[in-house]
Amino acid sequence: MREKGIYSVQAVVKAIDLLEALAQAGENPSLAVLEKKLELSHNKTFRLLATLEDKGLVARNKTTNTYSLGMQAFEMAQHILKSDNLIRMAHPIMEELARKLDEAIYFTVANNNEVLFLDMVDSFQQIKTADLVGKRFPFFTNAAGKVIKSVGSIELFGRSGKKIGITDPQKLETELEEIRRNGVAVDFNGLGEGVCSVAVAIRDYAGKVVGALTLLAPSFRMLQDRLEKEVIPCMLEGAELLSMKFGYSRSYA
Repeated sequence: MREKGIYSVQAVVKAIDLLEALAQAGENPSLAVLEKKLELSHNKTFRLLATLEDKGLVARNKTTNTYSLGMQAFEMAQHILKSDNLIRMAHPIMEELARKLDEAIYFTVANNNEVLFLDMVDSFQQIKTADLVGKRFPFFTNAAGKVIKSVGSIELFGRSGKKIGITDPQKLETELEEIRRNGVAVDFNGLGEGVCSVAVAIRDYAGKVVGALTLLAPSFRMLQDRLEKEVIPCMLEGAELLSMKFGYSRSYA
């Protein structure tokens, strides 16, 4: 058995350390913050970031000159998570909901201050919304993010509020309280003009939110009567079944 680290390539180790730092960061860090965290020179940190950016693993915000994980990193994570227990358990229920409602059903999870669309079962409709698998959106622009935040820890209104798109904290707090009472979030146009999203939270054995089942459909198919009598009851039933698979019981609520 070889000694751990004996064949390690330091540049690769530091690149992985950098990706881990970006994955753990609450806010998108600057070059100066990363070089301090990694204990690397300015030049070495810059070259690592530039290389990873070329590969799509790191994204740079040219306006703020800060860094975050790139789309390629999330696409790689998606392939890994496809075989993970989370997705394997969610997929059959997603398929059932997609058949019942004939609309696209996604499994979405929280990632820093964003929602990541991980997996999808599509509808057979001729008119569909764009495929969002692998895409990320700020929490409070869509139903998935709102439902996840509504039943989780709501630390919205500190200094970081404006950075994550909160312009009216009181209005958002009222909306989240309503979502928490009803167990479902419905949003129109947050993910694009003419797009409706309906989301319900999924919890595990400890009552912790692990993600959300999210329906996406053109708004013209999501009339109020259909939402109330068909879509929302089916989504809530699907969320309860999936949460039970993860060991959740109402007694934890």
